[in-house]
Amino acid sequence: MLSIITAGIAPGVALLCYFYLKDEYETEPISMVLRNFIIGAILVFPIMFIQYVLEKEGIFVSGLMHAFFIAGFLEEYAKWFIVFYVAYKHAEFNEVYDGIVYGAAVSLGFASAENILYLIAHGVDFAFGRALLPVSSHALFGVIMGYYLGKAKFSIGKTKLQFIILSLSVPFFLHGFYDFIIYSIKKWELYIVPFMIFLWWLGLRKAKLARKYHDYAGSHVNQ
Repeated sequence: MLSIITAGIAPGVALLCYFYLKDEYETEPISMVLRNFIIGAILVFPIMFIQYVLEKEGIFVSGLMHAFFIAGFLEEYAKWFIVFYVAYKHAEFNEVYDGIVYGAAVSLGFASAENILYLIAHGVDFAFGRALLPVSSHALFGVIMGYYLGKAKFSIGKTKLQFIILSLSVPFFLHGFYDFIIYSIKKWELYIVPFMIFLWWLGLRKAKLARKYHDYAGSHVNQ
């Protein structure tokens, strides 16, 4: 059991450390990051229950609807809600890159708990594949979500609202597309590799842009 828990949580912790240490200016309090990680992990249980009920009731039975709504929207909305109400409104959220740290923390807490449950059910042999796909994809959805929330934090008016909308809609679309590839397309391996390359490129680009905007924290950021 210890090996399963270690294999399940290690990729998430490693990725969180990576994005946390990339904060070159003012690192976030460990207690805040840990709190968001733990809340993200706890989210798994109500989300799994809701997904189970929706599946048993035959709601969103098509592969497309299942990917985008039972998985994509439900999971990303839950994570977005926590990042927005726990981190975004907190005084420690004082630069654009902070959104990436907290978005990654919540997403990786969720991914780590989900990963442990999966490995308990299916065995530790799946740990490497899980680290490459579900765990890293959750991390990158969180990074992208956090980037747009960071931009929203230091924007005003319609621009702020646009970034808030993007902070949910972009991860939702990417997550739904990821699940659709995995569960609805034959020979999904041919499609998931270029998708993950794109996702890593996009996530790392957003992280780089967030660091670039450090000097503008507290001003009107429009790019």
